[in-house]
Amino acid sequence: MNRRKKINQLLKAHAKKASAKLAPKNRNTYISKADRLKLAAEASLGAEQANADSASPTQH
Repeated sequence: MNRRKKINQLLKAHAKKASAKLAPKNRNTYISKADRLKLAAEASLGAEQANADSASPTQH
């Protein structure tokens, strides 16, 4: 491989990596299993509290 081809190959590779970094990400960020369980527990507690608040009779 001659010098010019090698330099062009390196420049193309660097340009490709740079454009890939700037491209929008389609994937969501990873959430660990423990964090997912914690979020689900908090959501269920919040839903239970909301149901308890709306079910309690209020007197005016």
